[in-house]
Amino acid sequence: MMEKESRRLVNCATLPICLVLISLVYATFFHSNDTILESWGNLSSEKINIDAVDPQEFLLRRLVRGDDRVQLDSNGFSYRADVHAQVCVANKPVRIYNKGLTVYVPSDSDQPQVKRIVKPYARLEDETAMKRVSPVQILHGKNTIDPPACNFTHNVTAVVFSSKGFTGNVFHEFNEIIIPLFITTRHFRSRVRFVITDFELWWVQKYNRCLSHLSAYEVINPGTDDGSVHCFPGAVIGLTYHDNLALNSTDIPGGYSMFDFKQFLKESYNLKINHVSEIQKPMLMLISRRKTRRFLNEDKMVEMIMELGFQITRVEPEWMYNLDEFAEVVNSCSVMLGAHGAGLTNEIFLPTGAVMVQVVPLQNEWVATTYYGGPAKEMGVRYLEYKIEPEESSLFDTYGKDHPVFTDPKSIISKGYNAFRSVYLDQDLKINLERFKKTLIEAKQIVESSTPIN
Repeated sequence: MMEKESRRLVNCATLPICLVLISLVYATFFHSNDTILESWGNLSSEKINIDAVDPQEFLLRRLVRGDDRVQLDSNGFSYRADVHAQVCVANKPVRIYNKGLTVYVPSDSDQPQVKRIVKPYARLEDETAMKRVSPVQILHGKNTIDPPACNFTHNVTAVVFSSKGFTGNVFHEFNEIIIPLFITTRHFRSRVRFVITDFELWWVQKYNRCLSHLSAYEVINPGTDDGSVHCFPGAVIGLTYHDNLALNSTDIPGGYSMFDFKQFLKESYNLKINHVSEIQKPMLMLISRRKTRRFLNEDKMVEMIMELGFQITRVEPEWMYNLDEFAEVVNSCSVMLGAHGAGLTNEIFLPTGAVMVQVVPLQNEWVATTYYGGPAKEMGVRYLEYKIEPEESSLFDTYGKDHPVFTDPKSIISKGYNAFRSVYLDQDLKINLERFKKTLIEAKQIVESSTPIN
């Protein structure tokens, strides 16, 4: 009897400890609306040494794997670089000195100080983009001189990234900043503070809803005061990148897919329509371009679209600047139609089951599929494409059918991106309406027969 009673007492005593461990694992690896500390708050009546466990450390460890995690555990700092991005993680108190964008990371060992230069923008492979990004200097190791004293002390992790690069182009804004920012910080449950280098106020205002749903704190502009020092318990410099408009659930930090990101956008922009079947009459959004890849017979296209039974909204680039309103407009559409270009990035706001129709100019097949066609499936959007014939391109009248632009396109493309862009990205399009009608009919049939899958 005594033995049974003893076992019962042991089981009761270990239960609170088990609950704490479970909450830690859940908060670290799965989605939760609570921070770890909030989860522990429910067990505050138990005499458990919460201070012995550092929730920041668990969250930062999700951003590293393999040798990088060994480095982080052993000396509190890790550095990772791939073809797309550089990412530094520090789980020790850091000081960010606005002057010269310098981050001081201490070390418990006597290892000499190491200097790293990081450009915190996720397009490392593109020299043109990276020229626009200011470098951040990171000093890690034993300081030969004392770092500057703290002017401001924060109790959450700093996340440092640039708002420059190719901003001004909505594809790059999502691809290199917003999606990587979600990947890097979502599991912190808003317990991070953003330090935005190359600060662009218009960009911060445009994406305020995303930023405020990822961080509960005002952003810091290190360019406003050259002499101040901000101190944080830990930091991430740079953003984790997966692929073009993509999130891979098996990659760092693990567990996030495009479905999760779209859910985040729905919450951030208060989007009401979940599935295209909720739209009573098919609504088509036509993205109208002004400079290149214009539809030369756009008015005739609009007439045909309406004759097929679509409602239509024609949008121009300036509409997209106010994302708070534009996201709702996109979310109310059944079909998005446009020539290859950054505006198609807004397919990310379409409801599940909607259709994105991309008109593919000559020699744009690879970029069309890679940047917009491929990602559409992961967004729950059906993808159709209409590849134009030579006669539908303005290049036909400019060069003639016997020119190398048509007979030997590799000779043009081999000259480099600028040559490719000046020819194949700068063409305009005169759509063969009868041929194009088949694609629109298919799009209408898809949305009208689409049903939600529970």
